[in-house]
Amino acid sequence: MLEIIGISTATVAIAEIGDKTQLLAIVLAARFRQPAPIILGIFVATLLNHAAAAGLGYLVAQWLSGRVFQTVLGLAFIAMAAWALIPDKDDEEAGQRHAGGVFLTTAVAFFLVEIGDKTQIATSLLAARFHDVVFVAIGTTLGMMIANVPAVLMGEAVVRAMPLRTIRAGAAILFALIGVWVVAAAWLSQ
Repeated sequence: MLEIIGISTATVAIAEIGDKTQLLAIVLAARFRQPAPIILGIFVATLLNHAAAAGLGYLVAQWLSGRVFQTVLGLAFIAMAAWALIPDKDDEEAGQRHAGGVFLTTAVAFFLVEIGDKTQIATSLLAARFHDVVFVAIGTTLGMMIANVPAVLMGEAVVRAMPLRTIRAGAAILFALIGVWVVAAAWLSQ
């Protein structure tokens, strides 16, 4: 249980740094200057989004199994490593499209921007790997909060503290290591 939460948290926290949703958090913080409803909106949107992603990953893993599936899963993590190196675009417009309060704007924008994002796909892959929806969703949501709460509280200073290229390289290395670990486990266990 703690291993699943720990790996899920670390994977998503690192992958989220410099991601478009983190940039969205910075934009929302700069625009609204109300951190509490922004953080709550991020939490609710992430929990819903990642629970659905983990559920999907878990269901796919139930239908598929064995060495071939584990190899495909490991290769998907390695592909995520390459994807982590590609910079995201600033999605400032996403935070400005929705009417309503700061919480609603943040929750809707975050939920929509997170669809198909690296961290959502990583959540599905982690749930497929560990066959656990609840602990993966807890870990990935915690990882998103670890990465985004400081972004909301410190705004653009977060991005200036470390070059995004370095952060993306760290995320890529983490994804690649997980991928190699999954592939090696698939071939060494049978």
